[in-house]
Amino acid sequence: MAKQKRPFPVERAAQSLQENLTSSGSVAAASYTLVGAIILLGGIGYALDSWQGTSPWFLLTGLLLGVVIGFWELAKTVFWK
Repeated sequence: MAKQKRPFPVERAAQSLQENLTSSGSVAAASYTLVGAIILLGGIGYALDSWQGTSPWFLLTGLLLGVVIGFWELAKTVFWK
């Protein structure tokens, strides 16, 4: 009986890593969208507060809107591929 040649463990690990990265790409992008929306809209709210002198209302509104939009995009990616 011939002995079957198996790839080195490093090759299997690299292949497994590549498969995991490929399958998680859209979810990773959605998580970056979540963080980006919070930072962008929070920054816009901070700038509006600085300009209007209404601290902290625009900042809080921007952060809340960023969380809602970010989680909406994340949910669309995860649940409604």
